[in-house]
Amino acid sequence: MKQYDYSKLAGRMREYKYTQETFSKALGISETTLNLSLNNKRDFKQNEMLKACEILHIPKSRLAEYFFAH
Repeated sequence: MKQYDYSKLAGRMREYKYTQETFSKALGISETTLNLSLNNKRDFKQNEMLKACEILHIPKSRLAEYFFAH
């Protein structure tokens, strides 16, 4: 599995005052699932990425900056 850098995503979560617990609920996944994804133990699913962009007001054109940075 590829290693991605989710620090920009984590920063955006903080900027919008989300904790892993509250953000996972907004995404409709468990906190454990979110944690595994943020720590490169599980890939984010396409629908999770799109919903995260919606919640955090990330333009879809910038999705790669948040989910595919190395």
